Amino acid sequence: MILFKTNLGDIKIELDFDNAPVTSQNFQQYVEDGFYNGTIFHRVIKGFMVQGGGFAPGLEEKETRANIKNEANNGLSNKRGSLAMARTQEPHSASAQFFINLVDNNFLDFQNESTQGWGYCVFAQVVEGLDIVDKMALVDTGRMGFHDDVPKDEIIVESAQVL
Repeated sequence: MILFKTNLGDIKIELDFDNAPVTSQNFQQYVEDGFYNGTIFHRVIKGFMVQGGGFAPGLEEKETRANIKNEANNGLSNKRGSLAMARTQEPHSASAQFFINLVDNNFLDFQNESTQGWGYCVFAQVVEGLDIVDKMALVDTGRMGFHDDVPKDEIIVESAQVL
């Protein structure tokens, strides 16, 4: 179990080591290393998802460890309240950034092992604090530098810890 303390409230997350062992271990290691402390949710799209894990306040990008294997073919679905790894167009490019699905986003699920079909690996579930995640979706967003959908008032992960 992971506890994210944010400036909007607490979120408890249950990792799924059975279905996404590489991804869950990677995420937990970032938590144990204190990587997420002081990061922001830098992308918020109402009715879709909230994304964090890669930037400090002011959109200062954080340096990450190596990318991990995409485990999206694990049978888990991008349902409301699930956490999945963010990545580039390259299927195996996830490192530290993740998103929390605000709604069922089945179109993000694994389809096949092609560049288009890999999908986004679900590795955890919000077990407490989904109301806090919903609160995130209500903030005003805008453009900042090259980034769209950036909260105008920063949503800060004050601390992340393994319980």
